[in-house]
Amino acid sequence: MITTFISSRFVIATLASGAILSMICGGALAKDFAILQPLGDKPEQMANGNYYVPSSLQTVHWGSLPNVDTKPVLSVPSGSVVIFDTVSHEGILEDQGKNPTKYFSKFGIKPNQVLKDAQAITESSLEHDFIKDGPHIVTGPVEIEGAKEGDVLKVEILQLQPRVPYGVISNRHGKGALPGEFPENKGPVPGADTAHPDLYANVSTFTPIQEIKGKWYGIIKDKSGLEAHIPLKPFLGIMGVAVNTKDKPNSVPPGEYGGNLDLNELNAGATLYLPIHVNGAMFYAADPHFVQGDGEVALTALEGSLRAKVRLTVLRAGDPALPMKAPMKHPFAETPDYWIPLGLNTDLNEAMKEATRQAVQFLNQKLGMDRATALAYLSAGTDFQVTEVVDKVKIINGMIRKADFSKQAKH
Repeated sequence: MITTFISSRFVIATLASGAILSMICGGALAKDFAILQPLGDKPEQMANGNYYVPSSLQTVHWGSLPNVDTKPVLSVPSGSVVIFDTVSHEGILEDQGKNPTKYFSKFGIKPNQVLKDAQAITESSLEHDFIKDGPHIVTGPVEIEGAKEGDVLKVEILQLQPRVPYGVISNRHGKGALPGEFPENKGPVPGADTAHPDLYANVSTFTPIQEIKGKWYGIIKDKSGLEAHIPLKPFLGIMGVAVNTKDKPNSVPPGEYGGNLDLNELNAGATLYLPIHVNGAMFYAADPHFVQGDGEVALTALEGSLRAKVRLTVLRAGDPALPMKAPMKHPFAETPDYWIPLGLNTDLNEAMKEATRQAVQFLNQKLGMDRATALAYLSAGTDFQVTEVVDKVKIINGMIRKADFSKQAKH
């Protein structure tokens, strides 16, 4: 069992020993820092009725998403609260030596300050192809009882807790918004492999997090000592349902099933709606982020492992909680202040069109606004943002302010 309390901007878990999360002093971890190690080694129902899914060798896929043939690691009733211990791929990949203890030791991190599940994954025989597979450690899937193809899965993000007080931002050759320009070096050379990670010539920036005047920041420092302090906004880059295919879906490109959406608005308090494509829904979580800018131009955000608590509820056709009446083509998100339609396409222009279409559909079907007026409103009152551009499929998200419809909207 764990207990929780509010500290600064995060809900932090205290372990039975009573150790608590403390600030990072000058980049080194304080002695009383409590890493959020796994709560157990298998999926199970907890004493408080919630469910728990660790990132163990029995519950993860490295670089691929669940498909129609994937067996669930746990089955739960609709409306259940599930806690996922997610593991960041940064610090464990082949171009970082595939040894998190050794990799993070270069930055003053002691072995007992490295997650045990990250160590177990890299020390195992779990297959991963650095070139062909995605980088992500995908945890799940969890079956939601009674979920059918054509339903919608409502995912409420209840809590997001940093498991470690450090993360990594990476820029890799051939990837990011400026492939061929960054990293600014001669690139990989023959012989690059796990034993010789430096030969990949990729650039990874170790980034500690620190509490400053009651708020938490990622601290990026350059060689001259110049520092940038980025306020943290944790979210899961990957949340999705199983892909309706017998093939092995790569974890990098997002799709109508969700997956690698990298939507930085999905913080605690937000909700994601996912069209279900496989009976049971088969929900999974991965790619934890401490903070990300729109676009994610280097390739990764500030990646860091999170403990995530979500509520999973199945919505059937006609349910008033659905964001629209017609079948959803793309995922849809919501925060306390915004409705967020999404558009996905390999072409950024087409992604913009898809986001606009979904926004018009939402305003028309949910709020009753005629389509011509909806488009006029969107043009004057809604920001459309580039969610991310680095994951093969581009995403645009609209930000429809609920306050603009305060007299009509039912939250």
